[in-house]
Amino acid sequence: MAMPGWGKALIIVGALLLLLVVLIGGVIGAGAWWWSNNKDKVIAGSKAAMDEGVKAGRETDNQGCVDQSITRYKSEPGFVNGISTSLFMQGCLNVSKPTPGFCDDVPGPTEFIKTGQWEVRECRDVGLESDQYCRQLFQTKQRFCLTKKAIKDTQVN
Repeated sequence: MAMPGWGKALIIVGALLLLLVVLIGGVIGAGAWWWSNNKDKVIAGSKAAMDEGVKAGRETDNQGCVDQSITRYKSEPGFVNGISTSLFMQGCLNVSKPTPGFCDDVPGPTEFIKTGQWEVRECRDVGLESDQYCRQLFQTKQRFCLTKKAIKDTQVN
């Protein structure tokens, strides 16, 4: 007796679901293994980037932090250096001297379309228009400006 079509379909769907579960489990397992073997290195690298940024920030202004960050990123563009450079920029901006007008054109937190356009424009202006990770650098500038504005607003009230 031949198996009905719905039975074959059920077996195929079941096999695909099992394969999907095994693949997801493998990805999660590989990620957990990688993190357990690399977390100390990642944390140390993050702290070092932030510390270097703080050191640089004591010697410059806000715009100098962005300029140094862009130069640093261009030396080795990519995902990992984008994260490291964002941490450098954050540390630098937090201690640097104010640059007049530095945050004037930075969009607000809910201005999503303006934010995207602004990030694209900033990347283009520094010659990184085709770099897919450039925008995260300017997200760091935006967070800094929004935090600075929020602190300023609470001091006024």
